[in-house]
Amino acid sequence: MEERLQKILAKAGIASRRRAEELIRDGRIQVNGQVVKEMGCKIDPALDAVTFDGKPITFEQKIYILLNKPAGYVTTLSDPQGRPVVSDLIKEFSLRLFPVGRLDLDTEGALLMTNDGELGNAILHPSFEVNKTYEALVQGVPTADQLKLLAQGIEIDGVRTRPAAIRVLQRHRDQTLVEVVIHEGKKRQVRKMFQAVNHRVLHLKRTAYGNLRLGALPLGKYRVLGPNDLKKIFSKKIPFTIKNILA
Repeated sequence: MEERLQKILAKAGIASRRRAEELIRDGRIQVNGQVVKEMGCKIDPALDAVTFDGKPITFEQKIYILLNKPAGYVTTLSDPQGRPVVSDLIKEFSLRLFPVGRLDLDTEGALLMTNDGELGNAILHPSFEVNKTYEALVQGVPTADQLKLLAQGIEIDGVRTRPAAIRVLQRHRDQTLVEVVIHEGKKRQVRKMFQAVNHRVLHLKRTAYGNLRLGALPLGKYRVLGPNDLKKIFSKKIPFTIKNILA
């Protein structure tokens, strides 16, 4: 499908759209061996050969999916122990998609997978504070003081966790369902948080990245994401380079 050259360059991560226009004006972009300086030029990345300062630009299609990971799957692309891996659930894609972040073997729920390293790094970078929401079924009934302690931050493995949002969803006689919102990604963090206040996590599920929610997506299934879905991930600010991708 044809699009304006400057938009295509921005999506490929060459430069912002405004900077791409400058590159075109300066004669640094060639399409099919010809220098192009017109802003209205449209190309089809699948058909046209584009170079920047004489170097070919590749336009691999970017794919973004939201997978509802079942327990028992390893969040890697291969496993030396022969356990099921998350890529087994998306075999329909010929492109190599990698998971953004991790979910423990025994944790289920929302897992983003993509071939876009730039977006993946932005989601994981602490400066963008992308919230991850979990539902934790814990043993016993935590007290208000214990939940307040977890919300304020608690020491785990010698490091204090950042403040979290904690909300009780359901209380039973000997179990409690708690919603936890954090933007850190320490290994087994939610489980260790509750372990620190003597309440073992019995079941853990990630339900959202930012405002991108798992919703009614069945366990083991996935859906392909569009630009509007991706914007929901960055609730505070969207990285400048990602704005080019989503434009």
